[in-house]
Amino acid sequence: MPLTLLALTSADVLLDPAFLEPASANRLLAELASTIAWRQESIQLYGKAVLQPRLSAWYGDAEARYRYSGLSLEPLPWTPTLLALRQLLEEATGTRFNSVLLNLYRHGQDSMGWHADDEPELGPAPVIASLSLGAARRFRLRPRKPGLAPPVALDLTSGSLLVMRGLTQRYWLHAVPKTARPVGPRLNLTFRLVSSAGARK
Repeated sequence: MPLTLLALTSADVLLDPAFLEPASANRLLAELASTIAWRQESIQLYGKAVLQPRLSAWYGDAEARYRYSGLSLEPLPWTPTLLALRQLLEEATGTRFNSVLLNLYRHGQDSMGWHADDEPELGPAPVIASLSLGAARRFRLRPRKPGLAPPVALDLTSGSLLVMRGLTQRYWLHAVPKTARPVGPRLNLTFRLVSSAGARK
């Protein structure tokens, strides 16, 4: 199924809910959950150091250093599986990527707060290719400016591919909220292109 453009104001978001077959998605989830060098990072939130409510890892080319929420991430070297996924997503999106942020949501209390992927090293119009594996979780989008457009909620299922590009990060925020319902692990991989020149600005 090809990527389909969602009807959002001042955004360029595409979705393929069945980018990977279920068997492939399940196999990748089992492999990555057990082999990735997961960490629970401490970030600055309202001036206080708090542990992120999820596990994460940063992989990529040697120069793909990334900073967000007070963290400075040095990339771990690509694994063969991550390299194969990068090639697959580059072909699907027509975009070059040099890094991937992996987030493991272990249960419903793991989450991601409202934010935009708008760090300088990502450039003014970044392409973020987000691949979901495992349990479906609610992915929310809302405009930065009230009244621009109504908020959007998507249930990202295992094997789905969501692509945010253009000015999406300038005008919209996104989040993965906590849920009280029983839910299994979800692994999300967001492929991106980091510019060392942008990081120095």
